[in-house]
Amino acid sequence: MFSLSQRFQQTSNQALSFAIFAAAFVVATFCAQLYQDNVFGLSSSVGNIKPQINVRTSRFYGSVNGKPKENLKISFDLESDLTPLFNWNTKQVFVYLTAEYNGSKKPSVKSEVTLWDSIITDKKKAVISLNNAKSKYSVWDIEEKLSDRNLTFKLHWNIQPWIGPLVYGETNGKSPVTLPQTKPKSNSAKTSKDGSGAV
Repeated sequence: MFSLSQRFQQTSNQALSFAIFAAAFVVATFCAQLYQDNVFGLSSSVGNIKPQINVRTSRFYGSVNGKPKENLKISFDLESDLTPLFNWNTKQVFVYLTAEYNGSKKPSVKSEVTLWDSIITDKKKAVISLNNAKSKYSVWDIEEKLSDRNLTFKLHWNIQPWIGPLVYGETNGKSPVTLPQTKPKSNSAKTSKDGSGAV
């Protein structure tokens, strides 16, 4: 005869096996529905991108030892219907707008920065329609300058399900933009003959 501890262990093992099987079934069904809804083929439109480059000397904006660092912010329009990302296992969706570009010193190295993001918790709010929206973040590169770079803007999404792992993807639709050159600031102070600034 089995002891009480053996019976408990056997019952626990059976319950654990069933839970693992049920979770695997839920995840498989969830992923199958995502593919059926063609979520990896969703489109987006990012337009009217207006870049603004500011030169910062604060370490909070990437500057090191007060060395000038170019920071980028943008305004933009965004249209995308993300309702197919929501089904019975979707808890919320994290969406974010990125800019991808090549380095000036190392063109083969690609960098990607996030300028805007949002969390969508309801399917009714999954249709994004933004006009002249402002970027949430001021971004900079490891190099000193961002100006005169070719940036490609893309909208990404990340599904947080009730059960299962996170699901990542991006929408179809890329918007290339070339950042303008920054103009050097003119010194308004007149210089005296001995080279010192006028007071």
